[in-house]
Amino acid sequence: MRVVSRLASTDEAMAFVRAHGVVLASAKGVAPRLTEFIAGEPIEGNWWTHPQSRQIYAILEAVAASREILVCRLLDGKITLVHQRLWPSLVKLAKHFSPERLAQVRNEHTASGRHVSHEIPFRQWLPADVAEQAMTITNEAARAEFGAWLPNSKPGVGRGRTERARP
Repeated sequence: MRVVSRLASTDEAMAFVRAHGVVLASAKGVAPRLTEFIAGEPIEGNWWTHPQSRQIYAILEAVAASREILVCRLLDGKITLVHQRLWPSLVKLAKHFSPERLAQVRNEHTASGRHVSHEIPFRQWLPADVAEQAMTITNEAARAEFGAWLPNSKPGVGRGRTERARP
């Protein structure tokens, strides 16, 4: 019999994204995986096979729906969540990313139960106040805060897997 660990709450999952700044929703890659944090354990294979996949999905969707979170395909084209504290630095360094990586991804669940993804171009989702903030920071400051996530950058701080601390 498999013992399932306690799932993180939505608040804990939000705190995880806030602390890391950039996380992958579920794909394996250079950033921590939110689905594994929520599950409280490594997930082998597809996370939908996890015994608590529906609850993981609900928490993941709640985090992605937050106004504090940009959902995009920033890292390797994979669904990435970026906390708003990093948005000004992301805007400052936007020229280093292809436009499709900066487009906001929004999921819609239709009445028929079908899942539809919409992408909102970078300049359309970008709040004016964030664009203004980006103009006030230097490239060096933006790189210090966000540089580890630039394409072709060497692995650095914030790029490794992180274990979840339990209260």
